[in-house]
Amino acid sequence: MLSRRRRDGGMVTAELAVAIPVVVLVLVACLAGLNAAVEQVRCVDAARLGSRAAARGDSPGRVHDLARRGAPDGAVVTVAQHGGDAVVTVRARVGGWGGVVPSWSVSATAQTPIEQGIGG
Repeated sequence: MLSRRRRDGGMVTAELAVAIPVVVLVLVACLAGLNAAVEQVRCVDAARLGSRAAARGDSPGRVHDLARRGAPDGAVVTVAQHGGDAVVTVRARVGGWGGVVPSWSVSATAQTPIEQGIGG
């Protein structure tokens, strides 16, 4: 029985050496997904804020500033008018942590009716 314990002594170490990197990779993937979800919500909030500002007649510069303030870092904000609506789109790249996690795009568009007597 003693000789059997000695043969199996390194087995747990080998299994642990394989399992720890897998657990770390799963954790990194979960954190990347959570980060993407948070940045998506920030894009939605920023687009809505910008759209409401544009609909009430704020200047395009003010609309961009408001939307960028709520958007993720490096986000691109576009403001347009479509029919009787103010349309704001916010796009951002997320992820790309040190080349370990790939980056991807998140975006949101908000459309708000322009208030009477304002705009075209």
